[in-house]
Amino acid sequence: MASLNGVITRDPDVLGGTPVFRGTRVPFEALLDYIEGGQTLDEFLDDFPTVTREAAVDALEHAKEPVLRPDSVAQK
Repeated sequence: MASLNGVITRDPDVLGGTPVFRGTRVPFEALLDYIEGGQTLDEFLDDFPTVTREAAVDALEHAKEPVLRPDSVAQK
């Protein structure tokens, strides 16, 4: 099992290696889909009670790091 950031893991035996919240079978992508669809974090947490608020927020924080990191922006 590979840990992508301590909160998200990837295991070939769990949903074919889809990144999931540690200790659950809830794909991280489900959280992104909820937000993209205009739903709130609370709605996501209500629908997936095995995911804690802390885990969801930590996962989102890790997901934004590559975008906000200065060295990840292409220089012209």
